[in-house]
Amino acid sequence: MNRTSRSVVAALAAAGLALGLGACSQAADDAAERVDSALNKTYEVTYEVTGADIESISYNGGGGDAMDPKLETVEKPVLPWRKTVTLRGIEAPLVTPVALGHDGAEATCKITHKGEVIKEASGRGAAATLSCVAVSPVAG
Repeated sequence: MNRTSRSVVAALAAAGLALGLGACSQAADDAAERVDSALNKTYEVTYEVTGADIESISYNGGGGDAMDPKLETVEKPVLPWRKTVTLRGIEAPLVTPVALGHDGAEATCKITHKGEVIKEASGRGAAATLSCVAVSPVAG
């Protein structure tokens, strides 16, 4: 291969590499934009708790973040209990009822998003503590 041909091949290779790296950079930028968008997107979930002898209910009320959710607690709730909250990004929806009863307590928790149950759990016994924790619908 003569010197001119090598120069042309080298220039084409450099141009191809630059275009390839630019495409990778664009893909990385697009991915970062999608992640940022998901982190800032808000969504609503509805928590529901039913049962007997429910002493308290703790739940993610929003206002915190994914690593440190702001939990709120309701003592001696009127049943059935229902609460709709707005969460953000990958923040996990969670609700935890605590039931205590000499004759056997029971509790059921449910989390719905857009009318679809995304998590449900039940428990019974002298003391029933359970958690409904779901993955954020904007994370999946």
